[in-house]
Amino acid sequence: MYDNKEYLLGALDSLNPACLSYTEWCAVGMALKEEGFDVSVWDEWSRNDSRYHIGECERKWSGFRGNSTPVTAGTIVQLAKEHGWAPDTGHELDWDDSIRYDDAHMVVDRNWLEGKDIAEPAEWNPAGQLIRYLETLFEAGENVGYVSKSWKNEKGRHVPKDKGNYDRTAEQLIEALSECRDGDIGDVIGDYDAEGGAWIRFNPLDGKGVRNENVTDFRYALVESDGMELAEQNAILRELELPIACLVYSGGKSLHAIVKIDAQDYSEYRKRVDYLYDVCSKNGMKVDTQNRNPSRLSRMPGVLRNGRKQFIVDTNLGKENWEQWHEWIESVNDDLPDPEGLKEIWDNMPELAPPLIENVLRQGHKMLIAGPSKAGKSFLLIEMCICIAEGRKWLKWDCAKGRVLYVNLELDRASCLHRFRDVYKTMCIRPDNLQNIDIWNLRGKSVPMDRLAPKLIRRAAKKNYIAVIIDPIYKVITGDENSADQMAKFCNQFDKICTELGTAVIYCHHHSKGSQGGKRSMDRASGSGVFARDPDALLDLIELETNDALMLQEENKAVCRICKIYLDSHFAWQCDLSQDDLCSRTKMLEYCREKLNSGQMATLQFNIDQELERVRKMTAWRIEGTLREFPKFDPVNLWFDYPAHRTDRSGALNDIHPEDDKPMWQRAADRRKESAKSKREKQALEFEMAYSAIEMDGPVSTKALAESLGITPDAVKKRLKNSNSYYYDNGIIHRKEKNDSKNDQE
Repeated sequence: MYDNKEYLLGALDSLNPACLSYTEWCAVGMALKEEGFDVSVWDEWSRNDSRYHIGECERKWSGFRGNSTPVTAGTIVQLAKEHGWAPDTGHELDWDDSIRYDDAHMVVDRNWLEGKDIAEPAEWNPAGQLIRYLETLFEAGENVGYVSKSWKNEKGRHVPKDKGNYDRTAEQLIEALSECRDGDIGDVIGDYDAEGGAWIRFNPLDGKGVRNENVTDFRYALVESDGMELAEQNAILRELELPIACLVYSGGKSLHAIVKIDAQDYSEYRKRVDYLYDVCSKNGMKVDTQNRNPSRLSRMPGVLRNGRKQFIVDTNLGKENWEQWHEWIESVNDDLPDPEGLKEIWDNMPELAPPLIENVLRQGHKMLIAGPSKAGKSFLLIEMCICIAEGRKWLKWDCAKGRVLYVNLELDRASCLHRFRDVYKTMCIRPDNLQNIDIWNLRGKSVPMDRLAPKLIRRAAKKNYIAVIIDPIYKVITGDENSADQMAKFCNQFDKICTELGTAVIYCHHHSKGSQGGKRSMDRASGSGVFARDPDALLDLIELETNDALMLQEENKAVCRICKIYLDSHFAWQCDLSQDDLCSRTKMLEYCREKLNSGQMATLQFNIDQELERVRKMTAWRIEGTLREFPKFDPVNLWFDYPAHRTDRSGALNDIHPEDDKPMWQRAADRRKESAKSKREKQALEFEMAYSAIEMDGPVSTKALAESLGITPDAVKKRLKNSNSYYYDNGIIHRKEKNDSKNDQE
């Protein structure tokens, strides 16, 4: 005998008596009697079959006297398994196994359940009933199927006579119902048999038929149970918090609950309906499993049946949708760990996870990199990936060495692979540990994160990754990005990956629209604040507004560097320049003109032009961090010098503040000052370059310099008044020597 009869009842509940032969039905009764149950259990279960006759179970029961080889509970288990039941015991049951009761998804305690009566509408408006039903379940342009004609079968039950109508939309029906005389819906749906009532399909059709393949949206499922009192049905349906769109009284023994399923296709619909029926069964509802099909008919509200009204009891009950209900029902019986006392572990603390990125992120934790477009977030992640694989420093932080999985959701395969090679080359890192980098190219094949996570876990198992990098996450976001509830569920998928694989998960997301300088770093990421508050480390990128003076400085450095590289490679020169001259664009170019021939200068100028084009494309950025495990670090300034980032070692970016950090008056004043300063520096540089070019052919006159600069001779003289490097004498401009006090400028 099974040691837990409740579990046996779970197997019985999953078994539809209508699907059994007469012999199998009798065997179920024999097994129940053998296991010590009362005849009422068999009788109540048998009521789900249209072949049921009052008193038949009692008559058969009295004839079951047993024998040397009795029919036992194993028969019920075997029949249930043959009809799709899967016990949750972890292994396949044998005939002599003991069953332990699984209380997962148990919500309703029927011992304490109070019935909830239903009440007829105070005013009977048949057309209004049907209009409300259509407005609740259908979109205006969707085809609705319904049947008004019936016939009495051999058992005396009224059943649908034909397929009915399916060529009219919800909008057309509502319009017709709104105009029908005295609320007589027979004018719209056709006259129906007052004994049989009428039926309606709860899922939209394509207008071509009424089979499952004609269903256009697997939106709802039908839950019906006529094996218990109406008040009890009503109470259980509400207690279960089912996402019921519409609850209809059938005019008979049952309520018809139209439950929101919201399946993507027929396959998902079947899985969800099986899950729904299983939960209902575990909580005491004897669900009619013949109603599984999405094209199934349900009772139409607004009609009479044997003198009883078929009417809407309520709409939009329970949870808002399937996802909310599923999450709730799964949380009812959790497998969370028990609380532990701090005293017991005070002297035996668990070890902290080792750092993955020193002073930023631990192994097995989560990190988000947020920033606007054009910040090079993907390149930053690739740089990190390379540094972890090679055990190198990333930006200013040391990285642990190990295997990395880079999940590429945005780039085509070729572009992604080339990008890795380009970054390796630009960072001047030897590819000694390419075996530590795996790339999963999913462009065009990505799925929502709740479906991607288990696929990723399965593929990454036993690979010993210390980091999984997902780029970018907007490709796999499930739900509304601005919903805290939905984004919390989304972020939980990263926790699953961390927990299952023991790896860090690193991902990037974009900033919200608008300026970001005045916001806190955790408020800049797009969507719900959950994004920024969920990870253990947040690195936020914000662009710095460079000015002409700063970029001229960078251009000056670039020109000096290119000149030195060319001299080192093509000219045996004695470094006879001062340290100041080596850092002066003008002095370096003057020196090159003296030492190199015209062909060499042409090549050098070509190299300089290319370098200047690269510099002018650079953008400046600042990384701020919000850390859970480590102290806050000082902001890191860097240049995005395509295709890689490099830290600003000179400190040139330290004094730049995002525009939004300053008051309006200060921003305007700063812009005016910067503009004036940039103009002076630009004019001085232009003056020097023009003077040097003319000087190579002889004395520099005011007229010649004016023509070169495109200004008047008087404008040249005006500039000389403010110059510390040149003076004017008898129509000729001279360069001042150091410590020269001559000041007879005109």
